[in-house]
Amino acid sequence: MTDALAELSAAGVAVWLDDLSRERLRSGNLADLVRDRHVVGVTTNPSIFQKALSEGAAYDEQVHDLALRGTDIGETVRALTAYDVRWACDVLRPVYDSTDGVDGRVSYEVDPRLGHDTERTVAEAKALWWLVDRPNLYIKIPATLAGLPAITQALAAGISVNVTLIFSLERYEAVMEAFLAGLEQAQAAGRDLSRLGSVASFFVSRVDSEVDKQLGDGHPRRGQAAIANAQLAYSRYEQVFSGERWKALQQVGAQPQRPLWASTGVKDPAYDDTQYVVELVAPGTVNTMPEATLEAVADHGVVRGDTVTTAYAKAQQVLDDIAAAGISYDDVVQLLEREGLSKFEDAWDSLIESVTDQLEKAGADVDARGSTAPLGDGPAAAGPDSNGS
Repeated sequence: MTDALAELSAAGVAVWLDDLSRERLRSGNLADLVRDRHVVGVTTNPSIFQKALSEGAAYDEQVHDLALRGTDIGETVRALTAYDVRWACDVLRPVYDSTDGVDGRVSYEVDPRLGHDTERTVAEAKALWWLVDRPNLYIKIPATLAGLPAITQALAAGISVNVTLIFSLERYEAVMEAFLAGLEQAQAAGRDLSRLGSVASFFVSRVDSEVDKQLGDGHPRRGQAAIANAQLAYSRYEQVFSGERWKALQQVGAQPQRPLWASTGVKDPAYDDTQYVVELVAPGTVNTMPEATLEAVADHGVVRGDTVTTAYAKAQQVLDDIAAAGISYDDVVQLLEREGLSKFEDAWDSLIESVTDQLEKAGADVDARGSTAPLGDGPAAAGPDSNGS
């Protein structure tokens, strides 16, 4: 029996889980995945938290205590989610220590409603970094135009960043520029760069979903755009992180901003359910997978070594053929960015609504005026070892 996940790790791909819940933590499932499935990181987003908080009774006690305190909805949501993120950071801390801070990370997203506001994004990134208070945290900042300077400012302040919602090659180049500028500013401020981490989350499956829809049935390039796009992103990564500007930072202990393949669950059942993993194997990358994809790779994934760095010419041909079919690459990636941010905003609104209902059921007199505040006006709820009550 082969161990495909171990083979991925040996090929330089860090295996991360794209999910988190209180039940997963309480049951020891996350620790089991670290032990048995080579999981070395966790990503979260508003959709994941909305799903976790709407199912089961794992959050009832903490919600009850927060209701008794009369906390506003913004503070309540952050108390609930920060507790899970902090716990996951503690589960993964041994991985963080054993990899010198490269892995063992947990990602926690800023309020997506701030995606077009640089200063408020930076302020929330600082608040979340302080609230969780763990060195193996990543703060997720979307790669919107307003997010780019926020990425630089957060890194300059010593905050490790997961840049999320990247779809286009052009925007990815801007993300790497923001990363380098942030490290340079952090160095100028006298910060230790060796534990200041970052990943750039390049979204995969959604590209195929949109391109396939425009190609129509029967086109020979169906199901190929997403992998080609990600492969060409890696070629950009190689260019930037072999340059002199990066080498100067590397000499003072900086770690590269690794490409992270996100949205790797296959949405079209006609496709191989492991393709966004086994076709994106390259050194120094991260693949964050929903649990179903993780288990599919463990069960029948075939890892063939590096499937990226020898595929650049073919990948470019795929995008050229799609353009020849009348599909605008720029229009596709711009649409996907707008839709991606909108989906996270909708998930955040659903999360707010769900938690509000839970507070009301617990007998809280919630101040509706606090429902739009990203963090609320009250004290930051949960200390490192509290339950937020």
